[in-house]
Amino acid sequence: MQGLKLGIDGTEVLALTRRLVRYRSYTPDAAEAAMDFIADWCKSRGLQTVRYRGAGPRGEHSAMAVRTGSGNPRLLLHGHVDVVPAEPHQFDPHEENGELYGRGVYDMKGALAAMLYAMHDLDLMRCDATVELLIVPDEERDYGGMTGAELLISRGHVGDFLITGEPTNFHIGVQAKGVLDVRVTLRGKSAHGSRPWLGKNAILLAYEHFRRLRKLPFYGERNDLFPYPSVNLARIVGGDVINRVPDRCTYDLDIRYLPEQNPREIVRQIESIDPAAEIEVLNVREPTYVPRSNPFVKMLREVAARHYQGNPVSVGRHGASDIVYFQRHGVPGVEFGPIGGGHHGPQEFVLSASLERYRQMLVQFVQLVAGKGAER
Repeated sequence: MQGLKLGIDGTEVLALTRRLVRYRSYTPDAAEAAMDFIADWCKSRGLQTVRYRGAGPRGEHSAMAVRTGSGNPRLLLHGHVDVVPAEPHQFDPHEENGELYGRGVYDMKGALAAMLYAMHDLDLMRCDATVELLIVPDEERDYGGMTGAELLISRGHVGDFLITGEPTNFHIGVQAKGVLDVRVTLRGKSAHGSRPWLGKNAILLAYEHFRRLRKLPFYGERNDLFPYPSVNLARIVGGDVINRVPDRCTYDLDIRYLPEQNPREIVRQIESIDPAAEIEVLNVREPTYVPRSNPFVKMLREVAARHYQGNPVSVGRHGASDIVYFQRHGVPGVEFGPIGGGHHGPQEFVLSASLERYRQMLVQFVQLVAGKGAER
């Protein structure tokens, strides 16, 4: 992979990544089993670990904090053990041409394995800064109720800066789009399927509504990190039997809006298409943002440049992450992870050598931050 300086033996991190991938952690039970394994791994290495239990309407889950060091600043690393579903063979990781394949190797069990070894390294070094690795089982799925990240925050696990190991190819994700989930319902008029001209087909009304939505002003806006908002037609439900004109159709939109956009204005524009359409907001989550001039961001870029040939640039992230929960409590955060591709897909992989590099970057970042703190 262009831009990476190779030649570092990362067998420890690779072995731990393989072990984590074998947990089919798209189910709550398997995610908790992975958390149990990590807790034992940390205990066997003398790492200070605390675990909290939470419960929601769709099941119980836990969250974990691993801590080392003391003093200021207080740095947070963040990882998740859960993954999206995959075929059985994807949970048997294999390596080809320097790339490790398997569900979660890129998003984000490879990064989590590197973070665990970085914590062990820092613990042996007795660094001046306080570093906590926060691990959750529910970044990819919703248990209902308080999330793992919110549970940790409620127990005081906040700090001065957070890095989540979401996949970024060693670039620094300083912005992430907000989430706006909207349900649109159109009502027509039923009639016999042999005489569709006597009815008003709600599915066709929905199609026309969506076609007009794509021409709204918000749809074409952009900023310096994002060429457009993301609009996914995620679900459509209409009709009941084949010989009747459908009189109702509902479609759901997953809109990822730009940090500068206002979700209320987006909803207003959608409502303007057809006053007879019913618009329901299902979910809103604010975007995340940290200035590129943030001193922690600048130090992370400095460290990344030591290992990555070229400029590890600041980038915008189309998807959401747990950073949003920490941002609500005044903790700035970035997405920053190893090199790979295909996350959530059938050929998910991570560049094997990038995992050991990632471990080194995290250790060196803490060392640099601690050194700057000592200078102050």
